[in-house]
Amino acid sequence: MESASAPLYTERVDRALDLAARAFRHQRRKGSQIPYLAHLLQVMVFVAEHGGDEDQMIAALLHDYLEDVHGARIADLESGFGPRVARLVCALSDAIEAETKPPWETRKRVYLEKLAREPAELKLISTADKLHNALSIHRDYALLREELWARFTASRTQTLWYYRCAVEALGTGWSHPLLDELRRVVRELHDIAHEPYTDASWR
Repeated sequence: MESASAPLYTERVDRALDLAARAFRHQRRKGSQIPYLAHLLQVMVFVAEHGGDEDQMIAALLHDYLEDVHGARIADLESGFGPRVARLVCALSDAIEAETKPPWETRKRVYLEKLAREPAELKLISTADKLHNALSIHRDYALLREELWARFTASRTQTLWYYRCAVEALGTGWSHPLLDELRRVVRELHDIAHEPYTDASWR
């Protein structure tokens, strides 16, 4: 370990860690006993390791806050962490401050269309999120085989379609080593599931 002469982040990161730990205390990863916090922390780690700044780190940690925490409000993110963090978390969410989410495929198509137009600062966080999810699927498939897909709202074919489309949307006007890694893992998921890696289309 090497010490820096000045702090590498402010107490805003401390507050974000505290909020994430409290807000997701009772949530776990689908089909497992893994605390959901582990996913949030890993996404933040990917972002920090690939050049993300403090706002991006906080948005990565809280990227599911608006979608998955009852009573979460955009205004609270803005007052607690600033307008840029609030904007990033909003853009990372496909259904916010709504009692009922739209149907899965409708929601994903709208989100993918928006994702393709997002700036690089947002795409880095989204790629980190999807990479950790894809790596988790890859790991769990080795243990559960076809039983794995039952944990998702979508079918196996729909889930793999979404990941192909996400790679395509994220790669619209942007390239990054983390996206290359996501593309590699998604192709491996198709191989082990014996699904063709066809052209992605969400429009």
